[in-house]
Amino acid sequence: MFTLIFLAALVVMVLTKLWLAARQVRHVGLHRNAVPPRFADTIALPSHQKAADYTIARTRLSMLEVLAGAAVLIGFTMLGGLQWLNQFWLGMFGPGYPYGVALIASVALIGGVAELPFTLYGQFGIEERFGFNKMTPGLWLADMVKMLLVACALGLPLLLAVLWLMDRAGSLWWVWTWLVWMAFNLLLLIVFPTFIAPLFNKFEPLDDESLRQRIEALMRKCGFASKGLFVMDGSKRSAHGNAYFTGFGAAKRIVFFDTLLSRLSGDEIEAVLAHELGHFKRRHVAKRIVVTFALSLVFLALLGWLSTRTWFYTGLGVAPNLGVSNSALALVLFFLTLPVFTFLLGPLSSQSSRRHEFEADAFAADQTNASHLVSALVKLYKDNASTLTPDPLYSAFYYSHPPAAQRIDRLLAHA
Repeated sequence: MFTLIFLAALVVMVLTKLWLAARQVRHVGLHRNAVPPRFADTIALPSHQKAADYTIARTRLSMLEVLAGAAVLIGFTMLGGLQWLNQFWLGMFGPGYPYGVALIASVALIGGVAELPFTLYGQFGIEERFGFNKMTPGLWLADMVKMLLVACALGLPLLLAVLWLMDRAGSLWWVWTWLVWMAFNLLLLIVFPTFIAPLFNKFEPLDDESLRQRIEALMRKCGFASKGLFVMDGSKRSAHGNAYFTGFGAAKRIVFFDTLLSRLSGDEIEAVLAHELGHFKRRHVAKRIVVTFALSLVFLALLGWLSTRTWFYTGLGVAPNLGVSNSALALVLFFLTLPVFTFLLGPLSSQSSRRHEFEADAFAADQTNASHLVSALVKLYKDNASTLTPDPLYSAFYYSHPPAAQRIDRLLAHA
């Protein structure tokens, strides 16, 4: 029975994703040759058409990724791939932590290899074609090696701790695992800006004295204390621009992409920063952390229950180990299949994120001139080739930020 439920959920997920993507391609294509009236004076038709073509190319690639991901998942489950890996590593190492780590690492590696062609084509095909890629193959490979080393350095101790708790902490192991998971994520928020991010990019203090004084005055006005203002060399990888604040507690810092600073005026940069500070003042980051931790507790409790049910393993094409721990096997199966059953919850997360964006925009409009944020957003839409005409249902399902027209209309109402 569980096999049929899993397969039905997988079919629903795949068909829904393909249907939504097809709607997006069709809708954007139909509006390719006319700039929306709201943007007719600020975005030229060639820029609008470039954004449409870029969106369509990205969406079509995502459709292939959906099909490939489903095929890999079926290969691991119904076609016996995970069963074979489980027996191979169990025979190689016997029961124990080396077996568990090897099983999980091999599944992650196979999944990563399956995604590699899409990643490469997206970076060196689509991004290159539309003038966004600044990354060389050597830099891409260096990034991959660094990410792998960081994943091993951080992930391996966490994985060993989880496996140990699953085997030794009794029936409520998932509560202790949740506490460890929370501590790990909070620690990561603190160490990421200082130790991990600099492995990939250079962060230089903002040296524009006039701009720095304006930003610091805005931060004082908003009651925001940070460890500094930094400019990141995002241009060595991409022509896309952005700004964000990162870290947690005393480790908070504000980061501007160099590409962003080169395109926006001082007023526009101040407005963009006010938006980011709006997330801080409205406690959006804290709220998201709380929701994430609450959901992780629910999912770990579910995993604790499923890991003791034989049908959970057999229904997904795997025979549970007899007389030895199934912890690693349960972890792999759970995280492979969880997205299939939680996919339809995605719009709730997207809706919450869009609401936060509207709130941050409103805060920015109160602290600065709303027209400055509007002009900054229009420049970013143009420079990042963001479509101005997404399919309404697709954007409602996926978009973490409101569509351009909705966002601009809300801001102009504040002006």
